[in-house]
Amino acid sequence: MNLNPKIFESKRPGSQDVAWCPGCGNFGIRNILMNALAELGLTPQEVVIISGIGQAAKMPHYINVHGYHTLHGRAIPIATAVKASNPELTVIAEGGDGDMYAEGGNHLLHAIRRNPDITVLIHDNQIYGLTKGQASPTTMLGMKTPTQPWGVFEEPFNPIALAIALNASFVARTFMGYFKESVEIIKKAIRHKGLAIVDILHPCVSFNKVNTYQWYREHTYWMEDHDPYNREDAFKRAIESDPLPLGIFYINERPTFEEMSPAYKRNKMPLWKREPKIEEIKKILDSKRRF
Repeated sequence: MNLNPKIFESKRPGSQDVAWCPGCGNFGIRNILMNALAELGLTPQEVVIISGIGQAAKMPHYINVHGYHTLHGRAIPIATAVKASNPELTVIAEGGDGDMYAEGGNHLLHAIRRNPDITVLIHDNQIYGLTKGQASPTTMLGMKTPTQPWGVFEEPFNPIALAIALNASFVARTFMGYFKESVEIIKKAIRHKGLAIVDILHPCVSFNKVNTYQWYREHTYWMEDHDPYNREDAFKRAIESDPLPLGIFYINERPTFEEMSPAYKRNKMPLWKREPKIEEIKKILDSKRRF
């Protein structure tokens, strides 16, 4: 059942005072996500967005769902806990390439191992926008920034190749300039049972004058006749650099963190609905005391 995307327009006080620059790709990603949720028939009450710090991480302020604005790089562990506590929710972790791949890189690695049933959306504009344009993990070699005036010489981080190498559950990339295609990819990511990683390319119109709307259209292509269940082929696609492939690279269906958790082996009731057994907890604590 398709819903009207407008139900996801935030009514929170101050939500109309958007901090993104005019022309920022985050506006497009917000619109894409609202449409994806509406087409999936989800209501605001069924969705929670967890974010870290950065321009992308402001999404919970501008979209009408449950939201939790956490610490820098910490969206994924919080999202994992939310899903574990209430598996009935659709949980999305959202942040930028700096937030997710630098400060949050370690959490991403271990989330791939755990495979919680959450969707991770990375707004990848290849720059730190909130802090005015220093290089991020995905900034291109040679690009000059305020903190790298001589040009970036560190190897750019390849999140797609990393995720496939770690046997991630769902790995995709899109460019937000392709609206319909991006909506479909995010819908599939949300429907997927397990950790779904979507790297969303988008321009930073203020601080990245290289990777523009036009640049992304000229330096990307959509994969055709690609089998996302073939890991070897997916990895070969992942290490292509110019043009960058777009689409779903890899799908690896496996048990989720929630399914494997002892808390749900015998009882499928969400943790938040359960009554704590205070006396049993007290006995366990008392047994650990040392006198």
